[in-house]
Amino acid sequence: MSTAETADVVVIGAGAAGLMTSIACARLASGARVVCVDGARAIGAKILVSGGTRCNVTNRVVDERDFWGGSPRVVRSVLRAFSATRAAAFFGEIGVPLHEEEDGKLFPDTNRARTVLDALLRECARTRVDVRAGHRVVALAREHDGFVVETPHMRWRAPVVALATGGRSLPKSGSDGFGYSLAAALGHGHVQTTPALVPLVLGTDALTRLSGVAHPAAVIVRVERLAPVTLTGSLLWTHFGASGPVVLNASRHWHRAVLERRPVHVSVRVCPGHTFESLEEWWGAALSERPRATVTAALARLLPASVAETWAAIAGVESVRTLAHLERDERRGLVRALLDTPLDVRDSRGYNYAEVTAGGVPLTEIDPATMESRVCPGLYLVGEMLDVDGRIGGFNFQWAWSSGWVAGTAMARTLASPGA
Repeated sequence: MSTAETADVVVIGAGAAGLMTSIACARLASGARVVCVDGARAIGAKILVSGGTRCNVTNRVVDERDFWGGSPRVVRSVLRAFSATRAAAFFGEIGVPLHEEEDGKLFPDTNRARTVLDALLRECARTRVDVRAGHRVVALAREHDGFVVETPHMRWRAPVVALATGGRSLPKSGSDGFGYSLAAALGHGHVQTTPALVPLVLGTDALTRLSGVAHPAAVIVRVERLAPVTLTGSLLWTHFGASGPVVLNASRHWHRAVLERRPVHVSVRVCPGHTFESLEEWWGAALSERPRATVTAALARLLPASVAETWAAIAGVESVRTLAHLERDERRGLVRALLDTPLDVRDSRGYNYAEVTAGGVPLTEIDPATMESRVCPGLYLVGEMLDVDGRIGGFNFQWAWSSGWVAGTAMARTLASPGA
């Protein structure tokens, strides 16, 4: 039989967004009983594996252009309420100073994700948040002027509840998408989900043979009736296809097109920053300087040698051909290949390898000033529950911190208002 308890707030999910929601509420609602429940036996598994176990806490500059999914206006409103600067200051306050790395990424000075999780849990303890691990919520119901939150061994009654259960990515960490069902039972809609920030599986043996090679690239995603999306960054060839930041960012666009049954074509530019004209000029200079150099030797000044050799083969140019003997049409074909080679994307590696979930509860169904549900008063939704996904680089964590802070402070105000 379940034991019944009461609380002022129950936060369902003790990941990044859930912990921030709990802390923000408890800081402002002095004396309120804030309970944060999670089905996992060990709290924070997703935080611990993030950023290669270093935890990319946020980015130096974050705005709505770093995200996809729902309304940019709503995303902007939430981010401005608790900016990346404020997030960095918050972590400094709780004993996690951050330092900046490439592309504005902010990591803890210890370079350990455990530092971030431990600091959040210490702050929960300091503010008297009651964190309960191993309490998987099986039902959430509206009852009279509040909610009933039920686990196999416990039942809480509370006037205010926050859903912070995450999406479907990295299910081994406890994210299985069950929170979407809880939201649906209370009247919420659902934008169908797909993996995002996930490696892509290719069907081209010539490219998978480059496994382990990384270099700058641009990936272009062309979806029928939509403007092409061009993304730049580091690309890593793998034994199954391609990964690296630029591919992870592109994956959500491929997945959404497949989900919507739109024809989609993905291609790679292995010489990002170049145009047809600039590469033609580069070839002319290379020919003047080293006419007896082979095509692959010349290309190796722009690309890793193995990539240069592979792209010469893709363009149908023999690796031993010298620049002096390269025909005009061959040169132009090679330039076109360097700027736009189709990728035979067969699939992605799925939720097991995805860093985040695209889709979720529509942003139109929450008030961006509070994160409160527009369809179920007293219910708040944060983090990956919502139809928002950011590019790689600390942006999804920032969404968790921002949405959690907005929800937590709003819930504290609700508790302090007359009749709460």
